[in-house]
Parts: sequence; structure tokens; C-alpha cells
Amino acid sequence: MAKDTTLQGIILMLIFCMIAPLLDVSAKLAAEGGIPVGQITTARFVVQMLLMLPVVLVMGLSLRLTPRALAFIIFRAVFLILSTFSFVSGIAVMPVADALAIAFVEPFILLVLGSFIFGDHVGPRRIAACAVGFGGALLVIQPSIQVFGLVALWPLGTAFFFAFYMLVTRAISAWMHPVTMQFHTSWTGLLICLPVMALANGTGALPLDPVWPEGLNWLWLIGVGFWAALSHMSMTYALKFAPSATLAPLHYSEIVVAVALGYLIFGDFPNPMTWAGIAVIVASGLYIIHRERMSARVLAQAVPHIIP
Repeated sequence: MAKDTTLQGIILMLIFCMIAPLLDVSAKLAAEGGIPVGQITTARFVVQMLLMLPVVLVMGLSLRLTPRALAFIIFRAVFLILSTFSFVSGIAVMPVADALAIAFVEPFILLVLGSFIFGDHVGPRRIAACAVGFGGALLVIQPSIQVFGLVALWPLGTAFFFAFYMLVTRAISAWMHPVTMQFHTSWTGLLICLPVMALANGTGALPLDPVWPEGLNWLWLIGVGFWAALSHMSMTYALKFAPSATLAPLHYSEIVVAVALGYLIFGDFPNPMTWAGIAVIVASGLYIIHRERMSARVLAQAVPHIIP
């Protein structure tokens, strides 16, 4: 009899939701300490690569890459760089919870893109839920633009880029180990970021021109990569132990942790309109998850009847 590992998956997913906002907090503290956004993004890949390498070696995983696999990894790294840069640009000046709430429209974007790219069936109810979810994002964006300006749109860029990142991940997950995938993405991302930082050095281009970190800024930069590696490993193994349909609703608890950390560390607390937007986004996301489960159940029931 196969062992039920669902509980382990749920625990790991909850750990991810508690850890992932620490990445955002570290990035915001580094930005407030005067570290450019590009340098924070690069630090993520440096630390993450150094942490993932021993994991890959201990597990005895092959580091060989075919030209096709390398092409996918490069695309994955580029989208992760753009996603990270966009999010850090947002939280540099706005509350973490607000930015995260806006970025949570990513599942809706992913659903639409999956329909166009992979031909996934998306019914009118899920399309309507996507529209409502975007409406919830606007409830968060509108007061944020009034307070912080157009920088409030950066997390929306995060959602788009991360959706493409997830599509590339989906395309290669069937034939590449997730730990190897994460390691290759880290060093590839670093090779892309370093030349950009070198060219920007001394130019005065505020988002990219690197500075020498001082004091606690070293800790914050290390924290960006450390919490990124740890949270992604937690999510990777959570998905190994439990179905994504079971884990997906738990992902929204990340907003609760982000609100708590934002209040405790930065004194930020969402206003009523932001709370309304968060509620709409979460409700729409949960509805889409519900529809996905129903579709999967119907498909599972239909398969035995069509197979001779």
C-alpha cells in the first residue's frame, strides 16, 4: 500500500508561505539601505547558486545540459530576472503586502497564457473569475498609484514575467529534475546579470549601478538568496508529496504572513480598499482552483470510458 504523503506536502507548502515573504523583506531592507535593485536581483542568483551546488552534488544529480535544455534554462532565467527586478522595484517604495497582492494576479495570467500556448481549455466561468481577479488588483493598484506613483505597476510586471517563467518551468519539468533546474537557472541568471552590472558600474544609473554594501546590507543581500533557495526547495518538495490542487489554496496564506511582517518590521498595514482588493483576488483564485479540481475530476471519470 502506497504511503500517503499529503500531510508532508501541506506542511512544506505552509513553510514556503512563511519563508517566501522573508525574501521580500530582505530585498526591501536592502533597497532601503541604498542597494540598487539590479544588485539585489544579482545577489539572489549568487547566493542561490552557491547554496544549490552542494545540494546537487550530494544528490548525485547530473549537471549535463543539452543545447535544447540550455535554451529553456536561459529563457527561464531571463523571466525570473525580470520578475525579481520588477518586484524589488515595487517593494523598494511600497508595502510588501500591497505588491504581493498585485503580483497574485499571476495565476489568472497563467491560465490565459496556458490556453493560448498549450491549448488548455478555459471555460467562461474561469475567464470571468480572471476578470474579477484583475478587478481586485485594480482596487489595490488605484490607491497605491495615488500614494507611490506609477511604481505601483511594477508588481503587475512581476505577475506577467512570473507567468512566463512558470510556463517555461511547465515545459521542462517532465524531463529535468527540479533541483537541477533551480541550480542551472541560478548560474545562468548570474551570467546574465553580471555583465549588465559591470557595464552599469560608475554610470550613475540608479537601478543598476552597484555599490559596496556596508553593515547589515550584507546580511540582507545574503538573505535574498538564502530565503529564495529555501522557499523554492520547500515548494518543490511540497509538490512532490501532494497534488497541486491540494496545495494551491494554501498559497494565499503568504499574503497573511506578508501583512504581518510588513506591519511588524515596516509599520505598514493595508488600507480598507487594499483589503477589499486582496479579498477579491483570493476569492477569484480559489474559485479558479475549484473549477480546476472539478475539471480534473470529470476528466478522471471520463478516461476509463474512452479507453477500450
